[in-house]
This record gives sequence, C-alpha cells and structure tokens, in this order.
Amino acid sequence: MAPAWRDHAFLRDWMLEGLADRLSLVKREFRHVLNLGCFDGAPIAGLPADAKVAGLDPGFAFARAAGGVQGDEDRLPFADGSFDLVVSAGVLDQVSDLPGALALARRALKPDGLFLAAFLGAGSLPALRAAMRAGDGERAAARLHPQVDVRSAGDLLVRAGFALPVADVETIEVRYASLFGLVRDLRGMAGTSMLHDRAPLTRTIIARAAAAFADLAEPDGKVRERFNAIVLTAWSPAPSQPRPARRGSGVSLAEALKPKS
Repeated sequence: MAPAWRDHAFLRDWMLEGLADRLSLVKREFRHVLNLGCFDGAPIAGLPADAKVAGLDPGFAFARAAGGVQGDEDRLPFADGSFDLVVSAGVLDQVSDLPGALALARRALKPDGLFLAAFLGAGSLPALRAAMRAGDGERAAARLHPQVDVRSAGDLLVRAGFALPVADVETIEVRYASLFGLVRDLRGMAGTSMLHDRAPLTRTIIARAAAAFADLAEPDGKVRERFNAIVLTAWSPAPSQPRPARRGSGVSLAEALKPKS
C-alpha cells in the first residue's frame, strides 16, 4: 500500500461519490457486488446493508487491507455471472489491457447486471504535462501513460459487449503551490506513470519543469490543475432490456411535419 494513501485519496473519493449518485438513480438493489480495484476497501454508498462485496486489487497490501483478492483487473479470477453490480473507481486508466478488462467485467456480471466505473481520462493534468515538456526541452520523453478519451471509452463498452452504454466526463480542479505538491499527491494516491523504460529525470529537467510549472501560477501563486474523470455506465445484456426501434419502423420527418387536419 502506498504510504499514507488515505491522505491523498481525494480523487478516488470524488469518483466514488459520483458513482454513488448514479447508483441512487437505479431503482434496484444490488446484493452481489465486485469492487474492482478496491484500494483500502472504502465503502460504496447506496448498497443494501446485507450486500456481499468482493474486492480485488493488484496490490497485495491494498487487497489485504480491504479483505479482498489480489489480482489484475484484466485477469479476473471470478466465474462468469458472479455479480449483479461491478464498481470500479480510479484504476482502469492504468490497466495494461483495458478492452480485455471491460470484457471480463461484463462476463463477471449476471444478465442485466450494472457496470459503473470512473477513471482519469484525456485532458487530465495539462499543467503537469506542459511543465514536463518544458523540462525535457528538445528531447521530449513520455512521462505519463496514455489516457483514453470519452468517445473511445464509449466505443470500448460496445466492443466489450455491454448494452445501453453511456460515457461522459466530470472535471475537478485542484490548486497547487508547486510542482512538488502535485507530484506528492500523485505518488500518494498511487497515480504516477506505469510506463516501462521511462527516461530518467535529471536535476536539470526537474528544475526546468518546476520553474515552468511556477510560471503557470495565478496571482496568489498557485497553479490550477485539472483532473478529468471518464465515467462509464453500462449493463450486461438481457432479453428484458429495451432495444432500439427497427430501422424504418418510425414516422418520417416529412410525415411528422404535415399539418394536422
């Protein structure tokens, strides 16, 4: 477990609050739940008191703290149709095989089971990205792992076999006095880059990046950083779900615009 992780867990807590809001709109009770990427096992609001929640996390210490299972999100150790709800907050942006993870999450759901997820997506951390580009100078290096945009996320839900997929974006802004405060938060929340073969950071690069970050400061000396959460809602297919109308079965626009006699 990342040292003092709970002190830096504000992003995941914010994501969980958003997922709980969406869950409150569903007029069903979910009693078999998978917390996919459970971290320390923070409770999921809106579940019935007798709900059975299984946790999975790739980190041994996190899994142990949550009373869950250690495993990768793209290699689930659960039987098909085990859950009626899968919730995931703050982890899918770091999964090696996101399409595979989504497909497995769909398979782990019972028919008409609900999938709710949130993770950092494209457009996040623009100040950090700009600072690192300035620090690297002419020899730009990949410092942050690639991020999925909202349109691609929706396409991936369809590809994974989900029904009624919805993908949208929620944004939170946090202000930092220095680059090092932002990096401290990212490290504390286990949100730093997962890239292999990362280019080394020298003192010169760090100093230039810190100066470039400071140049972005507002009048009070703080820099505004943005975090974009991609929020996914989808259902495991079931015969009872509503289906789009058959092409040609609707009323034509010309017919609809005709004056009524």
